[in-house]
Formats: sequence, C-alpha cells, structure tokens
Amino acid sequence: RGGLGDFVSALPPEVSSRIFSGLDVESLCHASVTCKGWHRVIESNERLWRHHCLTVRAVCQREIDCDRGNGYSWKITLLRNYWKSKVKQEWLSGKYSNIPSQFSLPEKSMYPMDVDTWGEILEAELER
Repeated sequence: RGGLGDFVSALPPEVSSRIFSGLDVESLCHASVTCKGWHRVIESNERLWRHHCLTVRAVCQREIDCDRGNGYSWKITLLRNYWKSKVKQEWLSGKYSNIPSQFSLPEKSMYPMDVDTWGEILEAELER
C-alpha cells in the first residue's frame, strides 16, 4: 500500500493516528495532501479533527455547536471556523483596541463574521 516513502500505510492505524495527533491544524492539512496514503489515514480519522475542533470551540462555541447541529463532520466544522477563531480571539483579547483608524487594521483582522460574533467583540471592547 502507498508509495515508496509512505511509511504511514505500513503502520497500525493506532500508531499513525498517534503520530498525526501531534500536528497542529495547518500541519495536519498539509500532511493530508502529501500522498494518498496519508490523505486516507488523516481524512478517515474523525478524532484528529475533533480534537482541534474542540480547541476552536473555546472561542467559537456557538458556531461550532451550530455546525455540528447541522450535521457537518468534525473536519468541515473545523475548516469552517478555524480562521474565524483566530481573528475572533485577537479581537476579543484587545489586540485592535488602540487602532487609530480602519486603515491601520492588518488585512487578516477582518473576517466574515455574523452579527452575534461582532456583538461579542463589541461587548468585550466596551468592558475594557
């Protein structure tokens, strides 16, 4: 199974799962496109995606719960909310509290978010 350098396909699934569980989200996505064998192992392992998704849930609980309630897989739920959680965390932590104008905001500070998310951010800003 797999290509010449695909040692993952030769490992028991528990071992390859353990190896991939140590990767962050971006590395996991890169690894899943490395070769067909890695893709198969990573894509079929909901536990890998669930772990990261639950971490994102700390910032985007409403969004994660909504997506899961709508039947999205852990992977799709994570991919739909990962960058939103990064941007939302920066806003909630006050990273942009002292920005003099909209033109001073870094490009990645804006992300399509719903009105409830912007409400959370505004409330946090008003509390500062």
